[in-house]
Amino acid sequence: MDAKTAILARAREAIERSQEGRPVREIPRNYIREGQHAPGSDEVVAEMIEKLEDYSAQVVEARDDQAIEDAIAKFLSEAKASSVVVPTGLDDQFKKAAGRDKRKVHEDSRENAIATLELDAIDAVVTRTRVGISISGTIILDGEPDQGRRAITLVPDTHVAILERSAIVPTVPQAVDILGEHPERPTTWIAGGSATSDIELVRVNGVHGPRHLRVIIAH
Repeated sequence: MDAKTAILARAREAIERSQEGRPVREIPRNYIREGQHAPGSDEVVAEMIEKLEDYSAQVVEARDDQAIEDAIAKFLSEAKASSVVVPTGLDDQFKKAAGRDKRKVHEDSRENAIATLELDAIDAVVTRTRVGISISGTIILDGEPDQGRRAITLVPDTHVAILERSAIVPTVPQAVDILGEHPERPTTWIAGGSATSDIELVRVNGVHGPRHLRVIIAH
């Protein structure tokens, strides 16, 4: 039985039980929580990169902090960014890298939030991330100080995201389990640069978030 047939069968059963006054069966939660390969493995990282590139994201792997710093500066230079916003909790060396080539760096926090109209004038944002899902190429942020408010990752045109290799998991349930450790945190799920199509199927980039996603996979 495929997934669609199973869902429709459960829906029909729930309707029939409710009409007959019987309690609805408990929904099974035995989701598959193991991929073919382990989190952070070469195979999982390769799948993550493949999916991200399918979404037109640019990806580099960085072996140490110096390589991360250089990648941040390179991505921002390629984006011709003259200004960048960073969350207050981002590593100091990464903030410094964002400021290379005389770029103006703005720090943002919940206590000292930059107004949305001011954010609109800033070219790029640099953040860390919480977890990545290789099967879908999805990156998730959970609003911690090194990732910042949702607004700073949705308004600037380019997002440079630092993703730890060990935080890349194969499946969605595994990622949800990690996020479930702190359910009070707001999450933002990102799969490539923002894109949508109007009624005439004309593709438009940047409507719901940054047009350009640049990912640094840190080892």
